[in-house]
Amino acid sequence: MPDSNVAPGAATGPAQAANLLALDRQVCFALAVASRSVIALYRPLLDPMGLTHPQYLVMLALWEESPLSVKQLSGLLQLDPGTLSPLLKRLESSGYVRRQRDPRDERSLAVTLTEAGHNLRDRAEKIPPAIIERLGMSIPELEDLHASLTTVIAAANT
Repeated sequence: MPDSNVAPGAATGPAQAANLLALDRQVCFALAVASRSVIALYRPLLDPMGLTHPQYLVMLALWEESPLSVKQLSGLLQLDPGTLSPLLKRLESSGYVRRQRDPRDERSLAVTLTEAGHNLRDRAEKIPPAIIERLGMSIPELEDLHASLTTVIAAANT
């Protein structure tokens, strides 16, 4: 009896297995290359601001809501606190954020934007349009891509 999961006329057995191992068919490979390539587009836009891409992501979260606890930032960015802590130290030494104990909970460290951090947002507003232009994709295409990636992330985290 034929396997109902195999399309008619598709290779079966070792040929199918080898085809499943083709590098150009790997989702992980496409995601890794896409990630490196897109992040590289940000570098010349972020360098003049003194930011790395991970620091830019922290700033994006804080521009939406500040202050945030380290725990909240960690959850939003899906970074462990050990990875986030050095990013925050560098942002603090650059004068963009301030870290201090939350007066409501001394165990919690609150991260707040400084005036320089708030002001940096004006410069950052030029980044999304520049990336959209560089990618040559429409906003609906990018929204569809974002939705698909969000589905992949959710599936991978279950």
